[in-house]
Formats: sequence, structure tokens, C-alpha cells
Amino acid sequence: MVLGKMPADAPLYQRLSAALLDAMTVGNIAGGQTLPGERRLSVELRISRVTVRRALELLSREGRLQRQHGAQTRVVERVQKSLSTVTGFSDELKARGSVPGHRWISRQTVLPTPTEAMALGLSTVDLVVRLVRIRTADSRPLAIERATVPQAILPSGDLVEASLYAALRALGCGPVQGTQRIRAGLMSPVEAEFLEAEPGAPLLIIDRRCCLADGRAVEFTETRYNGALYDFLTDIGR
Repeated sequence: MVLGKMPADAPLYQRLSAALLDAMTVGNIAGGQTLPGERRLSVELRISRVTVRRALELLSREGRLQRQHGAQTRVVERVQKSLSTVTGFSDELKARGSVPGHRWISRQTVLPTPTEAMALGLSTVDLVVRLVRIRTADSRPLAIERATVPQAILPSGDLVEASLYAALRALGCGPVQGTQRIRAGLMSPVEAEFLEAEPGAPLLIIDRRCCLADGRAVEFTETRYNGALYDFLTDIGR
């Protein structure tokens, strides 16, 4: 392993962390793979065990490794999300062999914000159902999701159990097309606490507006993903 791609005067543990991250990025170290123990890495790389430990702890804080005291260190599998299909969070994760989950923060019937009203084509006095929750994969928090649906389409947030799209399809109102806007951000202390990360860690933020077959807006969702755990895929054609 070459401890490069960082200034030569960078601390050795940071250079080791960067080298391991490069190996994960190109697939030389696969998601879900168990790393050798600290002692073995120390011997093979001819560096101190303290340096190895600090490098692994850095990657763990960034969400790239899962470490437990007295247990093995495992590379966290990154979730790949397609941007070319109208698919809900639960369906995306099931298709990739992960177990989707969530923790509710709130389910409210409220007046829309100006942004929500504009996105959904509503007046500011039309009620909406606003759903805010932490989305998880295999019990690990991955994103903070804030979904807004016109109450005329979704009468109550209590109708949503695991999947919003499943609830909408049961009402005959499944989305069929939509647009998405992607932007970058940094986690606030509150967001970092929800996502079990460090404040200032990268966020990938997607604003999504989906419509019914007749063109009516059915959903406006802002999802804030832990940037260390998500890859976004899109198809490119001629």
C-alpha cells in the first residue's frame, strides 16, 4: 500500500487513512469486507500500532468503517442511489439487499411553507401532510427526510408506515415522473447527531418533486444524505 496522495509532511496516520480510503473508492477494499487486525496491519505496513489505530479511528468517524471494541473492523457498504428512476427509499434499499428502516421525528398536518406551496402548486391555505424522519439501512442512519404531500391526496400521515410511495400507491396516487435538484452542504450539530457523524461532515441534499400521470404534483421531499455513505448513479445515453 502506497501512503501517498497527501503532502509528504502530513502525519503518517492521515496518509494511511487516505490510502485506505483510496482503496475503498476504487474497489480494492470492498464494502462489507473485514480488515485485518491492528497488530497485523502494523506488522505488514511496518508502522506503529498507535498510527494504525488513529487512521482507523479517523475513517470510523467519517462513517467509512464500523468498529466495535474487541470485534473486527468492517468496511461500511455505500448505498448506491439511482437518479434516473422514480423509486422510493425503501424500494431502493431492498433492491440492493439492505434492510430499510426509519425513526419518526414528526407527522403533521399543517399549512405549507411558501417553498412547499410553490413546489406542490398549492395556495398557502391548502393543508399538507409533512413527514420528517431519519431513514436507515441495516439500522444505520443514512439520511434525514422531510416529505410534504397535499392533504387532498394523503389524508393523514398515519397512513404511512414504512414507505410513503407504498401508501400513495394504495390510494391510487403513485408518482410516475419527477425532477430532482442536487446540492452540497455541511452537517449542523443537530444533523450530525441524527446521522451519528461529526458536525461539518459533508451532506448531499436532494430536493425532489414528483407528479401523477395527469401532471399534478404529489410529493415534495428534501432529503439530506450522509455524503460519506451514499453514491448517486445516473444513466447516460445518446
